Amino acid sequence: MKQSSSPRATAVEVLCLWATTHNSIDLLFQAALSKVTDIDRALLKSLVYGVLRQKEYLDHIIRRFAKHPLRSMKPRTLMTLRIGVYQLLFCSRIPESAAVNATVNTLKEAGQPQWLIGFANGILRAIARGRAHLPTPEQLATGDPPILNHPAWLIERWQAQFGEETTRTICQLNNAEPLLTLRVNTRRTSRSALINLFTKAGIGAAPGGYSPLSLIIPTYPGGVASLPGYVEGYFQVQDEAPQLATMLTGNLPARSRVLDACAGVGGKTSHLAEMLPPDGQLIAVEPDTRRYSLLRENLQRLGLSEHVRCVRNDLGSFAQTNPQPFDCILVDAPCSGTGVIRRQPDIRWNRKAEDLPQYQQKQLHLLDTAATLLKPGGKLIYATCSLEPEENSEVINRFCTMHPGFAIQPAAQLLPERAKKLIDSQDCFRTTPADGLDGFFAACLQHAHSL
Repeated sequence: MKQSSSPRATAVEVLCLWATTHNSIDLLFQAALSKVTDIDRALLKSLVYGVLRQKEYLDHIIRRFAKHPLRSMKPRTLMTLRIGVYQLLFCSRIPESAAVNATVNTLKEAGQPQWLIGFANGILRAIARGRAHLPTPEQLATGDPPILNHPAWLIERWQAQFGEETTRTICQLNNAEPLLTLRVNTRRTSRSALINLFTKAGIGAAPGGYSPLSLIIPTYPGGVASLPGYVEGYFQVQDEAPQLATMLTGNLPARSRVLDACAGVGGKTSHLAEMLPPDGQLIAVEPDTRRYSLLRENLQRLGLSEHVRCVRNDLGSFAQTNPQPFDCILVDAPCSGTGVIRRQPDIRWNRKAEDLPQYQQKQLHLLDTAATLLKPGGKLIYATCSLEPEENSEVINRFCTMHPGFAIQPAAQLLPERAKKLIDSQDCFRTTPADGLDGFFAACLQHAHSL
């Protein structure tokens, strides 16, 4: 990536890389952080993630002022215009002159021809002059057709599943930056003590609405690592929905052997470690080198390393080592991620409807493998951050058909009282952003007898 101290130029580079590679925007953003000063990181994140959240709306505005069709523009030109318009219409603290001039300067720095620089400058200045009369995203969201900053195939699916009003709510929440949610590390502190710590530091914090371990930070401009208690391991950043999903394990009996089959960076792993009885064992399996490294770092910071054995491997390879059977296995399966679009806005543009059957096949394979590692009478927890039936209820139905020894244990028996309204007709845990949470699905599959 081009070396640059300008947050706007770096944002253009990140978004152009995303447009050409469709790699995760989180990874591209993290790789770009070293290109800007600490003080510019918040602006860089606002521009990159904001453009992806409002892409369809921004393009609608640009079309009103550009004589050339957007599809004929090079990625750099289009991304520069989107970044300029985003500042003009969404960043009230940025002066109009800075939004236009500093953005146009990124084209000069990139050695673009003078006519193209003049073209972009003219469009941004025209939008700046007329912005008081432009339609808002809310107005266009109720238009015909509505502009909801999501691809048509997703909107059609969600309207069929949730109805038009809930779909519009989901989309609008996906287009806004979510609140920061924490899970209190009960091995080191309590929720009330952590609230007091934040209050003394002048940081507003309030309990979440569903999980007894959750804490909401409504406004905090700094990075998570600068929050009081972060270094001490008092909390983990985690939405309430995955907190509740992990609670489907229930009370783990003494000497429990637990497996986190798809550990990732350790959000649910660390929660399982906190729930583990003193004489229990927890193994976390994660094949990806980067995620495995973050998994170990998170467990170390939270003071939970000694409770977890991390294995850098995939579940299939781990199963071939013939480990002792487990009492409880969590399969937080790789999925389309359509439930966490508000946190990862590129997902909506990266996914296609034809991806879903491929995800389902992998998810069923993971469950099949996990079932071979479970003790008779054990629990298998299946979870995704997807809103799509193909990855949720259909996976559970197909698995139970192929494995008649398993049955769904009602989620109401395992969740806190406040969360019981988040249970679907199959007795599974299910949320959408319309609930104020990430979109999540989780089911507890109880093994009834010997395989």
